[in-house]
Amino acid sequence: MSGRVPAKPTSARRVPRGPRPESVPLLVGRACALVGLLDIAAGVFPRFRHSRMHALAEVLPGAFGPFAAALSLSAGVLLLLLAHGLKRRKRRAWRAAVALLPLGAVAQFTYRHSLLGVLISLALLAPLLRHREQFAALPDPRSRWRALANFVLMGAGSLALGLLVVSAHPHRMVGDPSVADRLTHVLYGLFGVEGPVDYRGNTSWTVAFSLGALGLLTAITTIYLAFRPEHPAARLTEDDEARLRTLLARHGGRDSLGHFALRRDKAVVFSPSGKAAVTYRVVSGVMLASGDPIGDVEAWPGAIERFMDEARAHSWTPAVMGCSETGGEVWTRETGLDALELGDEAVVDVADFSLAGRAMRNVRQMVKRIERAGYETRVRRVADLGDAELRRVRRAADDWRGTDTERGFSMALGRIGDPTDGDCLIATAHKQDGEYGQPGEYGDLKAILHFVPWGTDGVSLDLMRRDRSADPGMNELLIVAALQAAPKLGIARVSLNFAMFRAALARGEKIGAGPVLRAWRGLLVFLSRWFQIESLYKFNAKFRPRWEPRFVVYRASADLPRIGFAALQAEGFLTLTPPLPRFLRRRTPARRPCAHGVTEHEARTA
Repeated sequence: MSGRVPAKPTSARRVPRGPRPESVPLLVGRACALVGLLDIAAGVFPRFRHSRMHALAEVLPGAFGPFAAALSLSAGVLLLLLAHGLKRRKRRAWRAAVALLPLGAVAQFTYRHSLLGVLISLALLAPLLRHREQFAALPDPRSRWRALANFVLMGAGSLALGLLVVSAHPHRMVGDPSVADRLTHVLYGLFGVEGPVDYRGNTSWTVAFSLGALGLLTAITTIYLAFRPEHPAARLTEDDEARLRTLLARHGGRDSLGHFALRRDKAVVFSPSGKAAVTYRVVSGVMLASGDPIGDVEAWPGAIERFMDEARAHSWTPAVMGCSETGGEVWTRETGLDALELGDEAVVDVADFSLAGRAMRNVRQMVKRIERAGYETRVRRVADLGDAELRRVRRAADDWRGTDTERGFSMALGRIGDPTDGDCLIATAHKQDGEYGQPGEYGDLKAILHFVPWGTDGVSLDLMRRDRSADPGMNELLIVAALQAAPKLGIARVSLNFAMFRAALARGEKIGAGPVLRAWRGLLVFLSRWFQIESLYKFNAKFRPRWEPRFVVYRASADLPRIGFAALQAEGFLTLTPPLPRFLRRRTPARRPCAHGVTEHEARTA
């Protein structure tokens, strides 16, 4: 009964399609962005106030005099910063806008005695107050890196705007200062110090107040982000992990990606009955789940509903990466979301695997060549490794990573050798001589494959690492070794890597493929220079697997670029903030006696 997909509801009630953006927040956000741009233009360019747009610029806060120019720049920058938060219905952005707009109205009346300017500010304030219930989204998870990112972006923006401010008064400028002098004047002005550029009349005061306002805004926003109450990034608690392991023990054989839900940098929502769960991470405003829900299929709708409620409460964009066909059907039925085939997972049935035959000739010859070179393989459960060997394996996996940042999210566990992961599988390649690698540091270890459990009779590939000085073909050698040792370990199926757009690559190279399909395949081959799309597909195809389709679930087509960007960040292919040096990284305290290393799922070709 627990394995049956729940029947489609017979109720006539229409299933909601998820938290689509409201029209009022969108319009208010766009209005704030427009007014912000016009405020900046009115504060930077003197002629703008006397152009054909004078009638519109006249009603903007602070469009006259040194104080007003600085206020115009400040209001414009702040409104631009708030516009995105208002579009996402963020409560804090609404509070800031409600406080800022009356200040602009007061400035209009105080500095320029403009009743029309006051009315325009209040006209923008009116829909904010009238529809305040639509601006109820909670804050996003965040870290102190936001303060550094704000300082860099605001600093760069202040430099660019400041250079415009300094150069916008050519007829009042004394002499013809160079670009270097103007940039120096901007840098000094941001700190409230007079620079080398001089002007006639009151223009010096206008430029000085404008630059000072930009510098003050950069400092205030950075300090606020650094010292505001922190909403930490998602982490699984010990209780959450224990509940997930219980669900996996009962239902883990359904999805090969199920065990990856135990990554400790994910959050989790459970169904009301506690019999199902969805794990996720929030990246750039996208609530990104991976694989199918964990647990009893009958309870999946309850967990999915909790997931969508959480997305709605924070105004996050919901998305699922790599769910199965069954998972995609349940997700789309329960939420009204859409699904798109993303690629295929390579699954090898151990009983059907053999090195015999013409189709396996290349793999067979490579394995025999490496074995003749003196390499041997060992396939064991993690629990069977000694502490010293396990530490050596973790250190080698970390040093052989090949990238500055860890990669992996949907098909990566993020650790090796944790005491609770004793049923994971490790395949290692060894060579006794000291010709390769660093003798003594890793011993005779030359390559590592790590698999996580897939129910009671399967494993799913987590990571592939090898010493770069070892002979080519280490990955083929270890995959074959794992498949040959599988029957003795009670393993009947092995999930290998995920091949994105596999069907398009396979069909596009066949005779009779149309021009559109060939063009799509050509684009994928071109992108493979950076993302190993084609090479990973061909590597998996060597082992004659069966292909299981995987899907991405999304709300609207317009969300796909944003979801793709968030997925690249989650998988570690894009890093918006630089990693800290190793000696400055904060270590997460071990929750159990044995510390665990950090790894990622990284496909390696021969």
